[in-house]
Amino acid sequence: MTQSLQQGLSHSGLSATRAGLRRLWRRYPLSLIGGFVLISLTVLSVLAPWLAPFDPFEMNVVDRLREPGEEYFFGTDAYGRDLFSRTLYGGRISLLIGLSVAGLSTLIGLLIGILAGYSRSADAVLMRIMDGLMAIPGILLAIALMSLARPGIGVVVVAITIPEIPRVVRLVRAVVLSVREQVYIQAAIATGTRLPRLMLKHILPNTLAPLIVQATYIAASAVLIESYLSFLGVGTPPEVPSWGNIIAEGRLYVQIAPWNIVCPSVFLALMVLSINMLGDGLRDMLDPRLQTRVR
Repeated sequence: MTQSLQQGLSHSGLSATRAGLRRLWRRYPLSLIGGFVLISLTVLSVLAPWLAPFDPFEMNVVDRLREPGEEYFFGTDAYGRDLFSRTLYGGRISLLIGLSVAGLSTLIGLLIGILAGYSRSADAVLMRIMDGLMAIPGILLAIALMSLARPGIGVVVVAITIPEIPRVVRLVRAVVLSVREQVYIQAAIATGTRLPRLMLKHILPNTLAPLIVQATYIAASAVLIESYLSFLGVGTPPEVPSWGNIIAEGRLYVQIAPWNIVCPSVFLALMVLSINMLGDGLRDMLDPRLQTRVR
């Protein structure tokens, strides 16, 4: 009796899980595909030390510019290095930079945006600074910042983070300005709620949903900008196997060895596309108006 009851409960739970997955697939198919591709690329990148068949720094002049085959899945570059191994390790650099930039810019932008949205005196000063930063194209500002320091992953993260902060600030400020005028906020202030509690309990939760969506787009943008900087020679050091560096080195041999550019470019495009698709899905899930429209 007990065993049959347990089997019935497990069967009903499995059926509910399958039904939930089917509903998610009907509502957000592209988001699920994007999430699956992103998870796959993340697993490949994280497990690169165990999946890569060769050392990404190992040079073999005898096998330089070899075509893709059984021994070298993606072929080799001009120094005889295995492109498949270097592409896997390049994903680690892109993920590290993308997550770091998204986290730093979101955290700093959240703090500045809350201060600008709640304090009228600080708003005038902070937003003029943010407007000045937004007046400069992000890629140009990043190149200018990179020229002031030695190339490195940490410097790249800082150079990409600074142009992204004003976008987060404007988003958070707009949310805080709309929430600040709500009746329950005024009631909390009238009852003597202290500012830290007011921020944590009433204002901060309203910014989380748009911030999560914004963070995904910042991560995708950071991955692209890092590849731009590395391609131009002002990003990560040339010896680091990032996707931008691999493409920059392969452009000299594009006519005789196009796989030097095609393979890392496909991985780069898949990562950026999957992050954007996941961001679109999160936007649809977290926006109640879009959820009502879907239903």
